[in-house]
Amino acid sequence: LLLALGRPALSGAQATEGSAAVPHRRFEYKYSFKGPHLVQADGAVPFWVHTGNAIPSADQIRITTSLKSQKGSVWTKNKSIFEYWEVEVTFRVTGRGRIGADGLAIWFTEEQGLEGPVFGAADKWNGVGIFFDSFDNDGKKNNPGVIVVGNNGKLLYDHQNDGSTQALASCQRDFRNKPYPVRVKITYYQKTLTVLINNGFTPDKEDYEFCAKVEDMVLPSQGYFGISAATGGLADDHDVLSFLTFQLTEPGKKAPTPDAEIPQKDKEKYQEEFEHFQQELDKKKEEFQREHPDVQGQPGKLFELFFNDVFETVSDRELRQIFEGQNRIHLEIKQLNRQLDMILDEQRKYVSAVTEEIAKRGAGFPGQQGQVSQQEIETVVKTQEEVIRQVKEIRSSVTDALRSISGAQHPGSAGVYETTQHFNDIKEHLHVVKRDIEHLVQRNTPSNEKQKCPELPPFPSCLSTMHFFIFVAVQTVLFIGYVMYRSQQEAAAKKFF
Repeated sequence: LLLALGRPALSGAQATEGSAAVPHRRFEYKYSFKGPHLVQADGAVPFWVHTGNAIPSADQIRITTSLKSQKGSVWTKNKSIFEYWEVEVTFRVTGRGRIGADGLAIWFTEEQGLEGPVFGAADKWNGVGIFFDSFDNDGKKNNPGVIVVGNNGKLLYDHQNDGSTQALASCQRDFRNKPYPVRVKITYYQKTLTVLINNGFTPDKEDYEFCAKVEDMVLPSQGYFGISAATGGLADDHDVLSFLTFQLTEPGKKAPTPDAEIPQKDKEKYQEEFEHFQQELDKKKEEFQREHPDVQGQPGKLFELFFNDVFETVSDRELRQIFEGQNRIHLEIKQLNRQLDMILDEQRKYVSAVTEEIAKRGAGFPGQQGQVSQQEIETVVKTQEEVIRQVKEIRSSVTDALRSISGAQHPGSAGVYETTQHFNDIKEHLHVVKRDIEHLVQRNTPSNEKQKCPELPPFPSCLSTMHFFIFVAVQTVLFIGYVMYRSQQEAAAKKFF
């Protein structure tokens, strides 16, 4: 990553000017941050300090949350010692409202402005600030906008006019609620400051467009890089995903070596810390060897012991995931089997009651046996066909899930066999019900006589027409709800794989 970031490249400012003298570009990791694994165990960002309401996380730094009156900032711990530089900042400004506040600022100043009234940083700075102002204080409808403001350490920022009276350059860009992160490239080379911006409408990282340019600008030879944000009555989330800094060196001029960038005092401090950590490591090694004499002199065995105790292999993880998924599917199928058994039992009871009723009415009205029972039998047959169709759909969906799972394990496993046996039993019960209904229809329907629909005698009190249709409606609703529930469960189970 460092090699990719540090490769020579042509900045947007020089590309537009068509200059033949391309500066040497070197990545400076001590003045940069980028996720993932952005923070250390103590919550600090290496080589950076955060203040106020800033919240570092693994992949970004939230400078301010979308709450009222928030201020936060992050600054480099050490001053830069190179004269010319280029920074690439990736950030998001998101909020629920149509208008946001207050905005975000990128700094290069002689001293750290850890906290203050200018977008969460100190006023009267000596350096330059690039402000991404999202709230229109002066009412000129020129926000959101990007403003470049320089200061020699004596000026107070003009909030009421959005810094328009002090702006060295500006452009109007909307950087809130974009589908992709907004990217800004700020270049200071040969006393010229150039601001390029990627508006966040495309995933292309190099799709920059010109925003502002300030010539003959003199900045401190050494300074701190920082980024800050603030909210007011309105609020946005201000998230910084990366801050990459590059040193620019004129062609033919030798860049300072990394050792020359570290003061002698800091070198001595780092060397002392390294020796202290080395001593602690030697002590830990001796203690471990005394506690584990069996692995002494066998570093391979020691690593294997540690690795097996702490980490899980890829094959073990895949096998555990397969077993967990199949166990869940097996439980769901058992639950489905119980539900289907209950439904079939109810159907058998209902068919038995209808058969007894038809037999009683056939004995009481021998001349109208076929005519009386035909309409009820057709209704029962239609209901049973609907039940069979829905059960087949459930079976088909579950079978598809089992087929996708069976590819991850050996054929003929106990879980698949048990599931197949359950469906065979269900299929057999449904065939029995269908055979009984067809037998009733054939027995009660004369082949040489056209059926008519006479007036039906009143049903006995044990089963009325209204009760019958209510039962059918309730049963249909339950089946539809159960099918929808099973579809959701299957979709959730497929996400696991």
